[in-house]
This record gives sequence, structure tokens and C-alpha cells, in this order.
Amino acid sequence: MAGYGSYLKKHTEVLVKDVGIEAACELTGKSKATLGRYYSDSDEHSDRFMPVDAVAALEAASSYPHVTSALAELKGVTMSYDVTRANSEGEINADVIKLSQRFALLMAEYNQSIADGVITINEAKRMLRETTALQQVLIDMKLHLDETS
Repeated sequence: MAGYGSYLKKHTEVLVKDVGIEAACELTGKSKATLGRYYSDSDEHSDRFMPVDAVAALEAASSYPHVTSALAELKGVTMSYDVTRANSEGEINADVIKLSQRFALLMAEYNQSIADGVITINEAKRMLRETTALQQVLIDMKLHLDETS
């Protein structure tokens, strides 16, 4: 798992923050300190990862399956949501508009980030959030297309 640890820890942190730290503590039965260790990049916590049952509980309450998505990406797998959980609002035209808007936001973030020739960690995190939002729009779009075919 060497090399993947940091990637998984970053996604674990995003998952916890998506749900909210207090809610994450309630859902998992873990303390704030324990949850923090799961995504800490400190050497002493490099071998600590969130248990899969805790990930499942948090992802059920989150806006996106951050850790599951990261694991799928590491394996080269493409995921899609279960149709019963899909966003049923709108149609394909609305999805295309959302896709265009999200892509424009990502490109604006990239343009701003690369202006000085260096992409900082915070700039990379903002671009990652936009990329994730863009991915969610694409999944909704895919589901709407699946419904029409």
C-alpha cells in the first residue's frame, strides 16, 4: 500500500469534513482524536487507516463516496451511483449546463492557481474540490442518459 497511504488519508479527511466532525464521531463511535489520526500525515500515524465499517457509515451520510471513489481510482475502476440514489431533478439539458458551469469553475481555479507558475497545496485542494464536483455532475448526467435509453 506504499504510496497510496497519503492519497487515501486525504480522501478520508475530505469524507470526515463533508459529514462534519461531530456527526462523524456520532456515526462511527470514534473520538475526534481517533478520526484525526486516520487522516493524519504524521509519520507516527502513517499506518493507521479508517476501518471499512466507519467509512461505510460516513459515506452513507456524505454528499459523495470520497474514500470508495479514491479506492476505485487507485484500481482504475469507474464507479456510478445506484439509480435509486440518483438525483432525479432536471434532465440532460440541465446536466449539460451544470457540466459547462463546473468545467468553467475548474478552469478558472486552474488559471488562478497557475498564474505564479506554482500550484500550492491549498490551490490543489480547491482544484480537487472542483474536479470532484465536476465528476458528480458527470455521474448525474450518465444516470439521466441511462434513464432515457
